[in-house]
Amino acid sequence: MADIGKVELSAVGKYYGEVEALRNIELTVRAGEYCCLLGPSGCGKSTAVRMISGHEDVTSGDILLDGRNITNEPPAKRKTALMFQNYALFPHLSCVDNVAFSLKLKGEPKKSRRAQAMEYLELVHMDGFAKVRPDQLSGGQQQRVALARALITKPSAILLDEPLSALDPFLRVQMRKELKNIQEELGMTFIHVTHSQEEAFALADKVVVMADGGIRQVGTPRQVFQSPVSPFVAGFIGGHNIFEGEFEARPEGHRLTVEGARAQRCCALPNLEGSGTYGFSVRTDRVRLAGEGREGTDVTVPATINMAEYQGTHVVLHCQTESGRTVQVCEPDDRYFADTPAPGDRVTLGWDCTDMNVFPPQGGKGKNQ
Repeated sequence: MADIGKVELSAVGKYYGEVEALRNIELTVRAGEYCCLLGPSGCGKSTAVRMISGHEDVTSGDILLDGRNITNEPPAKRKTALMFQNYALFPHLSCVDNVAFSLKLKGEPKKSRRAQAMEYLELVHMDGFAKVRPDQLSGGQQQRVALARALITKPSAILLDEPLSALDPFLRVQMRKELKNIQEELGMTFIHVTHSQEEAFALADKVVVMADGGIRQVGTPRQVFQSPVSPFVAGFIGGHNIFEGEFEARPEGHRLTVEGARAQRCCALPNLEGSGTYGFSVRTDRVRLAGEGREGTDVTVPATINMAEYQGTHVVLHCQTESGRTVQVCEPDDRYFADTPAPGDRVTLGWDCTDMNVFPPQGGKGKNQ
């Protein structure tokens, strides 16, 4: 029973003719886990969930659910439920009949199937709209009905293909709270496709970052944000500045040269394997304006402020280094307005070595991409 809801993809690949959509996907989603597939358009995330649901054929590899191989089974026998992006409700049926439709196909008596449908409508706070047709509902209400229709089949896993993309920003936040609450209440496995890192981080127990038909990183939201494994991941999830620097190994610690500036020394950091050129990232909220009465930092880089964007709790400063690299700084609003640096001002950017995330080397010591 412990494996009910466990989803496993083993060496899964997908081709459309000669076009490779997915390449050698290895992924395990634990039972009861909320997993978000995160990536740009065309990365293969929607293809992956459609293959799990049986709406796309598998070119190579195997898909297991509840410990059984479902690679070649039809959708109706997989114990999955796919929530489509457009909700796909029957326009001529009431909400309660939409939710009860799958039970009707199974021959469930009308009274019984409607009673069960009402329970799931109540779960998604739509029991007051039982007799209403979909065209009389808002987008958010339609989504709730679609979710109830998926849940009533009692699947092992719920698959959601960008379910919040059609909603306005405020409703999107409300609905993601409801999705997470329902998932936790039922203890079900949810696999959710999104291109929004904010959405993925708010919902997921596990984030799977994808690009070009492959998986680039898997981890908890905090792991992915704190320690992106490549410049692509750091750039896509946002909130990171990406640099390349020369690290010189010395007995007292690595000496770093970056953007023409040199730090006195840097402490030992994960993924540093000796002297060489390494890529690294620094979170935008870890970069500070140094000097002029502010506390010191390990690394300092001269730059010019190009633009300041007020964001309420903080101000985003877009700066340019002497080499032309753009660096973002998130300054707390009270700190920014105490000094009010302006576009055109020359500043010194700084950060501590412990705030540097060095990308794992690829292709040999001291090299990473």
